[in-house]
Amino acid sequence: MIELAAAFAVAGAASNAVGTAFQRKAASASSKGGIRLLAELVHRPIWMIGMAGVICAALFQSLALVNGPLALVQPLFILELPFALLVAAPLMHRRLPPSGWWGVGGCVAGLAVLLIAAAPHGATDHAPLARWIPALFLCVGVMVVAVLLAGRGRPPSRRAALLATASATGNALTAALLKSASGTFADQGFTAFLRSWQTYGFALAGVASVLLLENALQAGPLAAAQPALTIGDAVVSLTLGIALFDERIRTGWWLVPEACGAVLIVLGVLVLSRAVQRIVVLPVPAEEQHQAT
Repeated sequence: MIELAAAFAVAGAASNAVGTAFQRKAASASSKGGIRLLAELVHRPIWMIGMAGVICAALFQSLALVNGPLALVQPLFILELPFALLVAAPLMHRRLPPSGWWGVGGCVAGLAVLLIAAAPHGATDHAPLARWIPALFLCVGVMVVAVLLAGRGRPPSRRAALLATASATGNALTAALLKSASGTFADQGFTAFLRSWQTYGFALAGVASVLLLENALQAGPLAAAQPALTIGDAVVSLTLGIALFDERIRTGWWLVPEACGAVLIVLGVLVLSRAVQRIVVLPVPAEEQHQAT
């Protein structure tokens, strides 16, 4: 089941990357905002493709969390970053600098080394309320403190990093609640799923995470926000998996390759974040310009 969970997680990362890229492509061709923008986008096939990708990503993530540990599934969503660049660059007529490909390689290689060395195992789908209460208080507390420290007047890079940390914490909490709710659905059916408080918890946490993400990306440079988003999600997910669902990773000398893999991921994310700032804009074909107008 571990292999199945990993496959679903990779499929979810790819689907979310495709969905985000197609939605951004559709939105970039419009000058409207708010409700009018949404009303226009729903009539565009490219936007509907993007929505289908996002929906498929949520389904794949649920299936991955039902079949495998949180400590395995969430780190694999790091692949969404290179997937998004690979899809969005040609779709938006951009060319990634050569350094960006080194970043992609670093992310993929580091993730492979980390997960092979850690070998997360021993997952359950449910946790007692006595474990959920401190986990919820700590995660929400981290999010609130990070938002307060990122108040107006702070340097843009610091604000972006702090808001990204809050978003990453919320995203990891969302995944943990989704894992529990998905397990309830698989074991007891749809009615029990609707009665589970985790179902409404992951919806609220998910909305909060998205709002914090948008503010993080607006507050400062991507190079400051992306490492906190990527690494924060993986670290908090690993902690929640161990604390809530009795997940385990290998320790002892395995910590050495695990640390090496984590360093490779951090370096890859940093290189990618900086490469995005130097992305090359390519000429838009005449046919596509005509369609946009």
